[in-house]
Amino acid sequence: MITTDNKKVGWLDRLKNGLHRSRVNIIGLFTGGKVDEDFLEELEFALISADMGVSTAGELLTRLRDTIQLKGLKTQEEVRDALREELITLLTPAEGELNIDRSKPLVMMMVGVNGAGKTTSIGKISKWFAAHDKSVLLAAGDTFRAAAREQLAVWGERNRVEVISQTGGDPAAVAFDAVSAGKARGADVVIVDTAGRLTTQTRLMEELKRIARAQNKALEGAPHEVILVIDGTNGQNALAQVEAFDAAVNLTGLIITKLDGTAKGGVLAAITRMRADRPIPIYFIGVGESIEDLQPFKAEEFARALVG
Repeated sequence: MITTDNKKVGWLDRLKNGLHRSRVNIIGLFTGGKVDEDFLEELEFALISADMGVSTAGELLTRLRDTIQLKGLKTQEEVRDALREELITLLTPAEGELNIDRSKPLVMMMVGVNGAGKTTSIGKISKWFAAHDKSVLLAAGDTFRAAAREQLAVWGERNRVEVISQTGGDPAAVAFDAVSAGKARGADVVIVDTAGRLTTQTRLMEELKRIARAQNKALEGAPHEVILVIDGTNGQNALAQVEAFDAAVNLTGLIITKLDGTAKGGVLAAITRMRADRPIPIYFIGVGESIEDLQPFKAEEFARALVG
C-alpha cells in the first residue's frame, strides 16, 4: 500500500508509538544485566501484561529458553534478538493478502461489534482498493443505526464510491441489492457493512448468517471474504469475539484497529496461536484515524515495533 521509503519509515514510527505502552515495558527489561531465571520470569510477566495471555507468553518463553540453551546465548541483547525471531515465527503464518482478482465482483462482508472501527475501516479499505485501480460498491447493511449509514455515505462521497442503502430496511435485502448491482455494473469489489449490536448475541449471529445467505443468492460463492474488525484495546476479550464470529460465519480474515497508544498489541500473538494449525489471516492493522494509519499486517514489522 505504501511504496516510498519515507512513508514506510513513517508507518513504522507510528506503529512503535501505537505499541508504546507494551514496548516500553518489554524493552525496559533489556538493561545489559544477567540472563538468569529472574530476568526470564520478568520478561514472561511483561509479555503477559502486553495482552499475550498466560499460555502464549509461556509458550514463547519455553521456546526462548530452548534457544538460549541450544545457542549458548549470554547477553540480554542476544536474548532480545532471539525473542524477536520467535515472535516473527509465531506471527508469520497470520500474514494475509487479499486476493482481489479471484472473483468479479469480490464480495466482502465486514462484521464486528459496535465501536470496533468497522465502518471507518471500510472507508479506508475502499481508498486502498481505489489506489489499486479497483472499482468499489458499498452496502450500508447496518440498517439499525442511522449514524452508520451516514458515516458510510461520507466515506463513499470522499472516495467517490456509490453506497447502496435503505432507511430502516432489511439488511439482507440491502446486501442482495448491492451484490446484484455489483454484478450488473462490473464492479471489482462489493463491501457489505453489517450491524454490530442487536438485542442478544444470538440474534446478531443469526442475522449475520441471513445476510451471508442473501449475498450467496445474488452471487454463488459470496461472500468471498468475511472479515472481523477488532478493537485492539479489547485485549483478551478479542479472543472471545474471534471465536464467536468464526463459529457463526466462518471468518476468512481480521482487521485489528486502534493500536494507537492504549492497546497493548500482544493479543495478535494470542489470536494467531488460537488456531495455530490454520491461523485466521490478519489482513490489516490500524494505528490511527488517517487513511495511512491502516496498513497490511507484516509479522516482522510488528515484532520489531513490539520488542525492539
